[in-house]
Amino acid sequence: MSYYHFTTCDRGRIEALHKEGYSDRKIGTAMGRHHSSISRELGKNNDFVYVAENAQHAYEARRQNSKSAGKFTSELAQVVEAKLAETWSPEQIASTVLMGILSFKTIYTWLYQGMLNRGDLDALRQKGKRRKLVETRGKFAVGQAIADRPEEVKDRKTFGHWELDTVVSGRGQSKGCFATFLERKSRLYTAIMMPDRSAASMENAITQVRTAMPVNAFKTATTDRGKEFACYEVCPREIGLVTVFC
Repeated sequence: MSYYHFTTCDRGRIEALHKEGYSDRKIGTAMGRHHSSISRELGKNNDFVYVAENAQHAYEARRQNSKSAGKFTSELAQVVEAKLAETWSPEQIASTVLMGILSFKTIYTWLYQGMLNRGDLDALRQKGKRRKLVETRGKFAVGQAIADRPEEVKDRKTFGHWELDTVVSGRGQSKGCFATFLERKSRLYTAIMMPDRSAASMENAITQVRTAMPVNAFKTATTDRGKEFACYEVCPREIGLVTVFC
């Protein structure tokens, strides 16, 4: 017979049968449990005055006291909190700083049980997806909409249609970033380092990629409306690039 813990209902039946004068063996037969399990349960909770409610409370207290203290220490908490303050994710902390010491799931557990200083959790994963940081760049509302892109861009049948974006590290205070270029048909991906996310820096990055490509390799560009893409007004005159915006 496999072992399992008594439930509240089980303890209620034991109390009732015990008060009726049933022996441990008879109680076990009536409940489909081994008599030694009944004997241990009664022995842990006073053979003569067995009260189911008191027995359940005692069981829960024993279970609580038997739980491991886990890996939590104030030193580990300080390390995790420092990295969270730098906008590191629990996944990054577990895989780089605390390899083999903590899993990212443990860090999430500590966070949501209030064992760590929560701080700003906007960048943490929720149900497997990372929340986006609040956009602080300036934006503009003019320019051609993405709905007006030619059909050949949507179908990815011809070369020369690019998706542009910028990538910025969440760590530190550096303004440096990358301008990224993805060609839709070939999936060619290129990144150019920029000192900041200004329109002038983006224009320079576009020029670098353009000069490395064959003539007519830049036909259209799809971007968001970040202020660094305000250079779209200059690019068409320089390289004949049609820019559309998400």
